[in-house]
Amino acid sequence: MSTFVLVPGFWLGAWAWDDVAAPLRAAGHRVHPVSLPGVAERAVESGGFGLEDHIADLADLLVREDLWEVVLVAHSGAAAPVGGLADRMPERMRRVVYLDSRPMPDGSSVYDLWQPGFREEADATVTDGRLPMPPWDFLSSQGAGLDGLDEAALARIRARATPHPEGAFRDRLRLTGAGDALPQAMVFCSFPLATVRALIDSGDPGFAALAGPNWELRELPTGHWPMFSRPADTAAVLAELAAL
Repeated sequence: MSTFVLVPGFWLGAWAWDDVAAPLRAAGHRVHPVSLPGVAERAVESGGFGLEDHIADLADLLVREDLWEVVLVAHSGAAAPVGGLADRMPERMRRVVYLDSRPMPDGSSVYDLWQPGFREEADATVTDGRLPMPPWDFLSSQGAGLDGLDEAALARIRARATPHPEGAFRDRLRLTGAGDALPQAMVFCSFPLATVRALIDSGDPGFAALAGPNWELRELPTGHWPMFSRPADTAAVLAELAAL
């Protein structure tokens, strides 16, 4: 059986993984869904948390719970703290999985990787150091597709989402390369795997590294929020990757 640490993307807390964690636990896996500092039940009025706080909090979880052979899962913007943790504690990792996400290069920030329209939205709406969740139509226009989510699901997510600390997307990720050789995987939900393979074969610099022997690639066709739109299938693909 495997040990999972599930880190949600922006505005979400541990609750976002409820329907993924349940089948994994039923299969006997140990599952630790995470709410990062400043988000969900750990939200505060001021967004005085940065990327280093999020990495340190994840590291504290691993030490406190004595977690080893961890399957570390990053959804969306969680790529930054997950990449930082894997770089600092590679000896505790079994595999790093990017769920509709991708690893971030050294020296980059999440803000750098956003489209110009998303950066403008963030600059205009941050209040007290926290970024509110933008409207669904805006998120969809920026590539965070809503496939598989009905109006009731969207309303439930919106009701529980909390503003995200600004430092988490503005701070730059510093990496040593210690985690580069770890077994890793990407699960593509809103981007066709066939397109990714074509980019890898073409030598595209943004995808060439995924041809390495330590990478596994999977496809789970849905929108950007697979833990809500296809939770059982998300659990199944994570369990499959953990077993490799």
